[in-house]
Amino acid sequence: MADERAEPTAEDFAEQIKQIDIAELLLSTVSTLGQLAYVKLGANERDQARLAIDALAALLPLLEGHADEQLLRDLKQLLANLRLAFVSGGDAADAAPDAAPESEPESDPERDTATPREEPEEEDGAG
Repeated sequence: MADERAEPTAEDFAEQIKQIDIAELLLSTVSTLGQLAYVKLGANERDQARLAIDALAALLPLLEGHADEQLLRDLKQLLANLRLAFVSGGDAADAAPDAAPESEPESDPERDTATPREEPEEEDGAG
């Protein structure tokens, strides 16, 4: 027996798109990027992790005034934790999602948009 539901039309899609709240979409995207960054760090895919962290950092300031302040603080903490994990060598277990790095002030917007940088590897003097 054939499915009686009609295929959605272009107008149906247009109406659905009109109903999307951009702040909610950004919040969802930021959350997804945070989760993916941890997964990529755990898989030692540092370029992918860096891209996710940088994207998260770029999107967070856009949410100021459009999302709950506590949620924004939590997301900034997530970003700080990801950066800490990144510079710790990419082991996501080194920076638990709810751990607060002492050197990362929440209120410094310059720091919130900085690109994570890899620490130079130290040589052991043998050479």
